[in-house]
Amino acid sequence: MRLACLLFASMLAPAALAGEVANPMQPSALWDDMRLAVIGMDDEPPVDPAIFDLDAPPRADNPALVPVRITQPPGAPAIRALALVVDGNPAPVAAEFTFGEALMPLDFEVRVRVDSYSDLRAIATLEDGRKVMAGRFVKASGGCAAPAGKSMDEVRATMGEMRFRQTEGDGRQVGTLMIRHPNFSGLQRDQVTLLTIPAEFIQTLEVKQGEAPLFTMEAGISISEDPVFRFAHVPGEGPVTVHAEDTEGRVWDQSF
Repeated sequence: MRLACLLFASMLAPAALAGEVANPMQPSALWDDMRLAVIGMDDEPPVDPAIFDLDAPPRADNPALVPVRITQPPGAPAIRALALVVDGNPAPVAAEFTFGEALMPLDFEVRVRVDSYSDLRAIATLEDGRKVMAGRFVKASGGCAAPAGKSMDEVRATMGEMRFRQTEGDGRQVGTLMIRHPNFSGLQRDQVTLLTIPAEFIQTLEVKQGEAPLFTMEAGISISEDPVFRFAHVPGEGPVTVHAEDTEGRVWDQSF
């Protein structure tokens, strides 16, 4: 299916009349140029809210901390992999995720940087190999170059610290994982020296419960500073373990 103006118009629900844009995405020349490289398809993946949806604020309060939530209705086909793309960012592919069975149906949230008014889209790969897309148009700018929220001394002192908590959800547990890391994008400046800070970010993340995989991430520069991951999952046996690696070769492992 091609993403065209007709699709945009057809997905404006009554909520849009009240000032909320219900449509996911706008036609995007940027996406047309990168689609084949990102997902290996000339054709547009279908948009099917019966399989999954992406929620993000139409206008972000903080372009460096834009929350993105991926959800599925009960009984939807399992999502095994997902590419998160911010069309207008210097490096559009924010991250590629894989998900374990315990996270199905998916309810997963992460925060990203948005550098300009842009479509923010997720391309899911289902168990049978089909690809399905969801997304939102987000009004935000400057997220990739926004200054770090802490001093460089504090960044270095706390890098790699993790926090994890579990709460009871609707029949499942909800885990929230936070990792201290500046996730420098390579576009920010040191506020003291005014020199550009080289890119330095968490590149690989693996989260398990016991031996069962919960999710993995291969990330780029668009994941936010001090990334937070929120995910609903069926509780399993054993501790939740986290393995993280950044672009400088640092490795952090922790068990909760």
